[in-house]
Amino acid sequence: MLTAGQIRQYDTSGFLLIKNLFDQEEIELLQRTAKEDKELDQHSFGREDGEGGTVRLSLWNHPGHGIYGAFARCNRITAVAEALLRDEPYHYHSKMIMKDAQIGGAWTWHQDYGYWYRNGVLKPDLLSAFIAVDPCTQENGCLQVIEGSHHCGRIEHVLTGDQAGADTERVQAIVQRMPHLHMEMNSGDVLFFHANLLHRSDQNRSNLPRWSMICCYNAKENTPYFESHHPSYTPLQKIDDSQVKIIGKQRFDSPTGQPASNTSFLDPSRDNSAKTLPES
Repeated sequence: MLTAGQIRQYDTSGFLLIKNLFDQEEIELLQRTAKEDKELDQHSFGREDGEGGTVRLSLWNHPGHGIYGAFARCNRITAVAEALLRDEPYHYHSKMIMKDAQIGGAWTWHQDYGYWYRNGVLKPDLLSAFIAVDPCTQENGCLQVIEGSHHCGRIEHVLTGDQAGADTERVQAIVQRMPHLHMEMNSGDVLFFHANLLHRSDQNRSNLPRWSMICCYNAKENTPYFESHHPSYTPLQKIDDSQVKIIGKQRFDSPTGQPASNTSFLDPSRDNSAKTLPES
């Protein structure tokens, strides 16, 4: 359960960092599964960052019943999402960001609502839960945020490489007035952040990977007004926290092996969030 102070911090800053939300065994199950998951790898695709690098990720709409779904549906995540959204959350999509050592690309400054606005979502009543699969440091391209920038409202976005980037002039003005923070995290930490919070990450030029899983939630009352490539309101089948380890171990306990993800990955050609934006 969140305290009133934590909710107030999220409302003021646009984010809430919860340390050690997942323990070492849970996060090691996620880490091992993801990095051995051939299906996840085969469905990964790249997004050019406009800086000469490429971000690699896999994305899926519905959580499924494998370990990825266990993390997205467990009470530890969904209860926080519900408290911060003040509404029933549903799974909008999840993604695995694969910033490999030396080659992992950057994300330009953007707001998630800068993408999702064009999917028929009327209000920025969405949030993301950034799960650190690997430790996140400045050296390997940790997430950066501009504290309080969600109060600036939706900013116009243009394409930068394959990514939607927030208006550069406006971002420069915002960063002069609001704190620019590097969110260094340990494996198992989770950062919840508002859909209008400006955030970015640098390329990974270190010798260590920086993988992260991001679960995105929309409020029930904010379901899109037209059909998009991300789902409309779909009730979330929540699970008890104890199920994370049970589901995570199933693949490794079975002599034949279980499907790692047990979910349907989104074809990148259907990811239309940024396609109607003007070129930079």
